[in-house]
Amino acid sequence: MHLGFTELFLILVVILLLFGARRIPEIARSLGRASQEYKKAKEDFLAEVNKPAEDMKDAISTDQQASAPAAAEHKDDSAKS
Repeated sequence: MHLGFTELFLILVVILLLFGARRIPEIARSLGRASQEYKKAKEDFLAEVNKPAEDMKDAISTDQQASAPAAAEHKDDSAKS
């Protein structure tokens, strides 16, 4: 569905008639604030959902780093024997 210039102009005229010239900036500001709040809430939600996964990745990498020196020491001990 594609709106041409005539359709957009007609929609703007109807909005102007319904709300008046004074209310349109208020409505636009409200829509902008609502959009910002939605984006912030979405980012907060995604951060909260991804946090356990990040914690798990950190735990796994810490375990791997801790076990790497022990494995190297084990190789050295078996090579000496």
